[in-house]
Amino acid sequence: MKRRHFLGTTAIGFPALLQSAGSPSGKVNIACVGVGGKGFSDMKELSVGHNIAAICDIDEQRLAKAATEFPGAKKYTDWRKLLEQADIDAVSVTTPDHTHAPVTMSAMDLGKHVYTQKPLTHTIFEARRLTEVAAEKGLITQMGIQHHATRRIKTAVHAIREDGVIGKVREVHTWTDRPGTFWKQGLDRPPAAGAAPSHIHWDQWIGTSPIRPYVSGAYHPFHWRGWWDFGTGVAGDMGCHILDPVVDALRLGPPKTVRAEGPPPHPESGPTWCIINYEFPGTRYTADTLKLTWYEAGKMPPRELFQAPANWPGSKNGVLFVGEKGNLFVGFPEMPELFPKEKFADYRFPDIPDHFHYREWTAAVAGNGTTSCPFSYSGPLTETVLLGNVAYRSGETIEWDSGNLKVVNSAEATRFIKREYRKGWGVTGLS
Repeated sequence: MKRRHFLGTTAIGFPALLQSAGSPSGKVNIACVGVGGKGFSDMKELSVGHNIAAICDIDEQRLAKAATEFPGAKKYTDWRKLLEQADIDAVSVTTPDHTHAPVTMSAMDLGKHVYTQKPLTHTIFEARRLTEVAAEKGLITQMGIQHHATRRIKTAVHAIREDGVIGKVREVHTWTDRPGTFWKQGLDRPPAAGAAPSHIHWDQWIGTSPIRPYVSGAYHPFHWRGWWDFGTGVAGDMGCHILDPVVDALRLGPPKTVRAEGPPPHPESGPTWCIINYEFPGTRYTADTLKLTWYEAGKMPPRELFQAPANWPGSKNGVLFVGEKGNLFVGFPEMPELFPKEKFADYRFPDIPDHFHYREWTAAVAGNGTTSCPFSYSGPLTETVLLGNVAYRSGETIEWDSGNLKVVNSAEATRFIKREYRKGWGVTGLS
C-alpha cells in the first residue's frame, strides 16, 4: 500500500472536523477490546442506549468481571477472533498504546467504526495511516479525549478563538505532574520472573511488540506506560488531553521544530522528567511564530508569568495562554481564569454546557449527529504529541516535514517515526 500525502487540501489540526454516519438509526452493536480499568468505564459509557455485542481482554479475570455486566456479549481473549464476529457495527479500543493501531486498523479494514483511546497510536506513522484510512473508508471515528467535550475546555477555547479575550497568543505553557506517583520511568528492564499466571494470555498482551518475559506488576495492568515498547510516556498519557485545547483554540497545524531536554535518554524507558519546546507557524489567532512549552513530572512555568494573585492555588495539570492583552489559564480539572484579574473584571465567560463525548460517537454511528474528535483531528494531534518523544529520544532539535512524514535534519530521529511489528503480527497498511 503506497503512502499518500495526508490531507493535501485540508489544514491539519483544525478543530472539530465533524463526522456523521449515514447508517440507520437504532441500537449499535459494539465490540469492546480492553475491558479492564479505563476499558471497563469506556464500555459502560458506550453501552448507554446501545448493545455491547462482544468483549475482549487478555486477562480472563477482567473479562469475567465485564461479562457480569453484559452477560449477552460474546467473550474473547484474542481481538483477532473478536473481529470475525459478523454482527459487530463498531469497535472500541482501550488497550495499552502499542495495541491501539493494530486493532483499530484491522477493525477499519473490515468497515467497522472505531472509538480509540488516547494517544491514538504508538507511533507517528501509525497515526498518519489511521487518519488516511478512516477518511478513505468514510468511517465514524473518535479518539478518547473526553475533556474535549467538557464545559471547561469548550469555554476556554471559545474565549480564546471566538471572543479574542486575550488577543493574539504569543506563547503557551502546558504542564503535568506525571509520571511521579502514577507510574515510574527511567527504569532498567526487570529480570525475568517466570511464566504469566494462567488467567493472563501473555503473548496476546505483547502483540506486535518485541517479546519479553512476564514480570508481575512490571507491565500489566498499568505500568506499561513507562516502557517505550508498550507506552508513549507522559506525553502520550497526558499530552493528548492537555495539548488538545491549544491545538483546538489556535487551529495549529504541525510544528516546524521540536526540541526536548531531560535526563540522558534510556533505550527502554521514558524519562523521569522532560521539557519539550515546540515552534509552530502562526495562525490568525497567534503571533507569526507560536512557542509552546511542555513540562512534566511537576516542573512548571515561572510563577510570575501567570500574573495571578499571590493566593492563587495553581494546578498540577494545566495550560497557560500568554496573549497580547493578558493570560488565560485552564486546568485539569479547574475552570478557566483570566490574569491579571483586574484587567478582565468586566468579562464574562460564555455559558457552554457539557457535551457527551462517548454518546457523540454512538449517536453518529447510528446516523444522528457528529463526532468532535474524529481521526482527521485527533490523528494530527497525536502526531504533534509524539514528536516530543522523537525529539527527546533522538537528542536532536528536529525539523519536521509533515507532508513527507520526515525529520529532515536527523537520521537518528527518523528511526522513531515507525516501528517494526513482531513476526506473525503484521497488519495490512501498517507493517
